[in-house]
Amino acid sequence: MAKSPRHLVLILGDQLNLDSSALADFDPTQDIIWMAEVMEESTHVASSKQRSTLFLSAMRHFAEAIKAKAWPLVYTQLSDADNTCTLAGELDKAIQKIRPQKLLMTAPGEWRVLQSLRAVAKNNDLALDVRDCKAYEPLQKIMTWHWTFGMTRTSLAPCVTLQSTPRAANNCAKSFSTASCVKKLAS
Repeated sequence: MAKSPRHLVLILGDQLNLDSSALADFDPTQDIIWMAEVMEESTHVASSKQRSTLFLSAMRHFAEAIKAKAWPLVYTQLSDADNTCTLAGELDKAIQKIRPQKLLMTAPGEWRVLQSLRAVAKNNDLALDVRDCKAYEPLQKIMTWHWTFGMTRTSLAPCVTLQSTPRAANNCAKSFSTASCVKKLAS
């Protein structure tokens, strides 16, 4: 790619799906996929070694599937010597190297992650296009419902798990299942 890529498409560890909304209009001649293994995501919430191993294995297998399609990929492994150990740090490094015109992603599973990636985009004067997860209601409707009811955790796995929002920080006892959330959203 001689010129600056159109999109740097961010794929997070809980978004390993070739039918992802972020990849809907992916063009391997103009876009690059970015993935990163970072310690922060394995230690932010208590995680067993088995769970972390499974997650990293899934990410690496997905990366191999992307390579098999001959799609351009920037992939940081946990063991890379210059790994910053955070999604924000790794994304910033990739932006400095690649200089994309725009960032694109499917809505992340955690509010904290979205805020972190938005800050990196802003610091680099880049637009961050956050797309809805195809499997559930549009993100805006979920966020409106989330803020209205002050939820701390909305489990809409695999696409949307909103945690640690400012308004809901003091109300940490609630937890809702996918079925109940989708049912309430539909009403």
